[in-house]
Amino acid sequence: MVGRLKIYHSNIPRESIIAEREAVYLNKSAEQKFYALLHLNHISVKMNGGKPLKSPQGKGLVIRKPSVSAGCTKLDIINRSDV
Repeated sequence: MVGRLKIYHSNIPRESIIAEREAVYLNKSAEQKFYALLHLNHISVKMNGGKPLKSPQGKGLVIRKPSVSAGCTKLDIINRSDV
């Protein structure tokens, strides 16, 4: 499954773009939505140098932002069961 990029003219109202995208999404089957999600995940790993954006940590998903310091950022812990 190959995605496509659609470029919109700046004069088109944002609401009509949102409505068009929603209609396309709602017309897809569950299988098509699932494979599109897998394809998006594959692309994100490629763009991140082969490293996944999310990694299992035992207690939920931890999304890490590459940082220079050892301090925590807002993106360090998102979905922790112990929070």
